[in-house]
Amino acid sequence: MKIERVNAVTDELMAAFEQLIPQLSSSNPPPTRAELAEIVNSPATVLFIARDEDRGNAIVGALTLALFRIPTGLRAWIEDVIVDVGSRGKGIGEALCRAALQHARDAGATTVDLTSRPSREAANRLYQRLGFERRDTNVYRYKLGRGSG
Repeated sequence: MKIERVNAVTDELMAAFEQLIPQLSSSNPPPTRAELAEIVNSPATVLFIARDEDRGNAIVGALTLALFRIPTGLRAWIEDVIVDVGSRGKGIGEALCRAALQHARDAGATTVDLTSRPSREAANRLYQRLGFERRDTNVYRYKLGRGSG
């Protein structure tokens, strides 16, 4: 397996996200080319992909690392960790997370946060094995729907 930082949006990347996003979310469509380009080109986000040599070096996983400065320091947040069902159990999720953690460390962040639904048992075990600790906090969401406010 090989982990890479994405520097350009290609047809291969687009096709990979068409396959990966439905495995993460049934309610959100895959990103458009323009949306992926925004992620790749933003100084606030780093997109990592994983390639599986056993599957012809195909893109089989992705992770987005968000980095942003607030008054209390540089924050890092891992989002949308996806590993294709056909490549799970090979350490790909772990390798993606380790790449993101190292990038965040190199950038000067002192902590990295993420959330994971309780139903994603394997993912939760992975995060705990990597050293993530459960926080005593409440997570709130305010939906900004069309026509609100």
